[in-house]
Amino acid sequence: MRKKILFFTFLVVVQSFFAQSKPQAYKSGEWLRFDMSYSGFLKAGTAVLQLKEKNLNNQKVLHAIGTGKTTGVISWFFKVDDRYESYFGIDKVEPYLFKRKIDEGGHKKNRHITFNHNKNTAYVQDFLKKKDTLISVRSPQDMISTFYFLRSQDTESLKKGQEIRLDMFFDDKSYPFKLRFLGYETVKTKFGKVKTQKFRPLVQAGRVFKAKESVTIWITADDNKIPVKMKASLAVGSLRAELDAYKGLANPFEIIID
Repeated sequence: MRKKILFFTFLVVVQSFFAQSKPQAYKSGEWLRFDMSYSGFLKAGTAVLQLKEKNLNNQKVLHAIGTGKTTGVISWFFKVDDRYESYFGIDKVEPYLFKRKIDEGGHKKNRHITFNHNKNTAYVQDFLKKKDTLISVRSPQDMISTFYFLRSQDTESLKKGQEIRLDMFFDDKSYPFKLRFLGYETVKTKFGKVKTQKFRPLVQAGRVFKAKESVTIWITADDNKIPVKMKASLAVGSLRAELDAYKGLANPFEIIID
């Protein structure tokens, strides 16, 4: 019996050690800015994603804000002014409140979604339609918390072709979401050469998402796991996003030195 107790104690100590030694991929104060271009040469706009610690209903949470705007010539034809916000747990990436206010070429939405994980519900407030809806949902992620949830996963042990799966709640419905690992690749950035993990997001076909595997994302293979490049094939041309500036990273940004 004593040997069993010692053995289990040893396992607990080892597990605790590895849990503590694994760096957190992000922290409060992180700020990322991306430049977007159409077909690789025409500047399309900028996107900013920032993370701060906040209090929500007397509870400490992380508050992520994502904004996107078109600029230059593109904005003359199609103006975009989007703002997304997600409040989620610090120790566990579990969204509590999601806000979405967008204006995309005159197509507008203004919604708040409050998640109750004890009751497995999502309370959707549509401020433009002046309509509230209570929807049953289980273990969802919102559009922004999904980004941080995926960064919290162990991707180093992934083999080519393997997938990370989750349910993403969008508008008023949960969609199966998969992120398929395509392998490692060295990418040239404005900061230098970066070793990355290449992924392809896959979503269920429907009203919001298309079945085409048209999006590819390159994530740093260091402890930060931040995107440095994204490419999406469109019906006409393509859309690209590249990391333009960053600050407040939780870990060193690893650059390959030739």
